[in-house]
Amino acid sequence: MGEVAGAGLIAHVPTIVLPEETRRELNHGEDSTLVSGLHQLRREVFDVVDYDTVVVLDSHWATTVEFVVTAQQRRAGLFTSEELPRGMCRRPYDFPGDPSLARLIESKGAEHSTWITAIEDDHLPIFYATTNLWEFLGQGLPEKRWISIGVCQTADTEDNLRLGRALGDAIAESDRKVLLIASGAMSHTFWPLRKLRDHEAAGSEHIFTPEAYKADMERLEWFAAGDHKRVLDTMPEFFKYKPEARFGHYLMMMGALGEGDCTATSRQYGEYENSVGTGQVHLWFDRPSEGFPRPHRTAPDPDYVRQTA
Repeated sequence: MGEVAGAGLIAHVPTIVLPEETRRELNHGEDSTLVSGLHQLRREVFDVVDYDTVVVLDSHWATTVEFVVTAQQRRAGLFTSEELPRGMCRRPYDFPGDPSLARLIESKGAEHSTWITAIEDDHLPIFYATTNLWEFLGQGLPEKRWISIGVCQTADTEDNLRLGRALGDAIAESDRKVLLIASGAMSHTFWPLRKLRDHEAAGSEHIFTPEAYKADMERLEWFAAGDHKRVLDTMPEFFKYKPEARFGHYLMMMGALGEGDCTATSRQYGEYENSVGTGQVHLWFDRPSEGFPRPHRTAPDPDYVRQTA
């Protein structure tokens, strides 16, 4: 029997891989605590917890007609971001994948009335929501496998939870101990280009609106209390503040962790910080002593049956 050995909502902002001098220039001489937070997370979790595979729920990888999970034996190359090529240019990455787990995740789609495809193509693009975090949390641990699952841009909250349920079932059926990373932000509205450079510092006064900041702070309190049910129940209200990828990265993670039955409390690494209007934070949810709750079952969906017949 496999298990989820821990899970996190982790920020992947481009500034974390910029030189320290540049980070300080952008932040009134202070370094970003998101960087020191990742180093601490590496020391306290990724270097010491017993795990085989990391599954990244990648908020930058947007698919359309299905969820896609990477199934390569190995992923290696140089990453240059199409979004920010000046700051993320030819950054090396090299890590083993986990094809057998990817195929097992794919096999659980029908049980939860959703579409999941494992793709083994070595030419499949990679995104910095995966590579930036691997640089801090996976580099130098060559035996640890990393795979990614993209967010589906046509998926709603229920679709994302179904993916998570399938993921959780696959992990339980495997022999893997898995760490889950929901790689993405909280509120996520950028300042317009002409104003953006006035808001590059980390202070929360630069979050796009006071209302978005308040919504993020409420959820940080709920995470700290382990009240995931409240976070899930208030998703319609949170959508007003445009969480990154409609918070699909978090929703998929929670589908794997039992949704509202999960009461795992968060440990925060570093401060909550701004990134040109968006809310960024590192939170870690340790495995409870009895394990995370089992994923929910998905009721039969006639729409899914009709479309797959």
